[in-house]
Amino acid sequence: MSSLNETSKGMRTVIAVLGRRNAGKSSLINALVGFDLAIVSGIPGTTTDPVEKAVELNPLGPCLLIDTAGIDDDSELGPMRVQKTNQALANADIGLLVIGDGKITDYEESLVTALTSQNKPFVVVINKIDLGRYRGVEQTVQDKGWPYVLVSTVDGRGITALKDLLRNQKDVGRLEDPGLLAGLIKPGDVVVLVVPIDTGAPKGRIILPQVQTIRAVLDSHASALVVTEKELAGQMHKLKSPPDLVITDSQAVLEVSQQLPEHVPLTTFSILFSRYKGDLPSLVAGARAIDSLEDGDVVLIAETCTHHPLTDDIGRIKIPRWMRDYTGKELDFQVSPGPAFPKDLREYKLIVQCGGCTITRRSYMNRLQQAQQEQVPITNYGIAISYMQGVLNRTLAPFPELLSLQVG
Repeated sequence: MSSLNETSKGMRTVIAVLGRRNAGKSSLINALVGFDLAIVSGIPGTTTDPVEKAVELNPLGPCLLIDTAGIDDDSELGPMRVQKTNQALANADIGLLVIGDGKITDYEESLVTALTSQNKPFVVVINKIDLGRYRGVEQTVQDKGWPYVLVSTVDGRGITALKDLLRNQKDVGRLEDPGLLAGLIKPGDVVVLVVPIDTGAPKGRIILPQVQTIRAVLDSHASALVVTEKELAGQMHKLKSPPDLVITDSQAVLEVSQQLPEHVPLTTFSILFSRYKGDLPSLVAGARAIDSLEDGDVVLIAETCTHHPLTDDIGRIKIPRWMRDYTGKELDFQVSPGPAFPKDLREYKLIVQCGGCTITRRSYMNRLQQAQQEQVPITNYGIAISYMQGVLNRTLAPFPELLSLQVG
């Protein structure tokens, strides 16, 4: 059972362990974490599908290790397993390319090509050095200029060096937690969080973005006051001075903005996560496409988590209703549920992405980049709602870097 204190999957560094069958990928994972986490067998192809394992891996911290199927799987289901391995690679932050038989083949070459084309750091792990068959492959890897480490999962040689090499990889700094509230608050500030309790809130709990924001406030040595939209005005009167920041659920943004003086900084959880997980300026720019929608246009509602649709679901019911009312057009809304995302986006005139709290920044950015490549405007739930309700400028005001993106 997951602990409430665990780092969420969406905030972990994702490491894909790649290679051919029987290269020792599962053994490497066990050596990295220090205990038997993955199933190990001498039979090639034991790992048939990518398996995600959340771990604390010093010195990288919270990580998600993905144990992938062998890229050389020639079974009847091989092509589908290889496709899933490639999907895992696309969503990874770092790749570990494991070589266990002392030679480099076209499979390794193709993986390196895929990693470099996606600008992802990687480390070649020359495994099974206890067997002595590694001098030739080591020289080849050196000649190619690939970062590598010699490892034995049997006696532990090279594991510490591998962890250090991972930590020092080029561009790995982009994987560091930038801070959900970085630059917005300082120690001693008071932050008011407006959290509606509606049918979308799990019984006895609040949703993940709100939990993560509370933790970010506390990590900033600031104070969090959590209220519903109905209690906001009364609590504001009790404060000796205005709060330093108010963060609201997007569904209540209009009501909250009407209750707050203009000088009180206001934004939404969704906008915070847009900044944290993705490219906030492009998502803001994408909202403008709402004004150009025409009758019959297809709009994609892109979810990332699996959930039971509610009678007044924000993505499936409320946003389509608000968008039809705002545009006056008869629009066709399609839903992409869970972590899947359409491979072909050309039929869509607009994509409205959820906050993405359950997926990694890499996965979120992959969606944005695919939309940009296919020239399909993309925005997200909270930005679209604030735009349609005429308060987007207000909710972007706490971010000085976005002043040039103020909308009319």
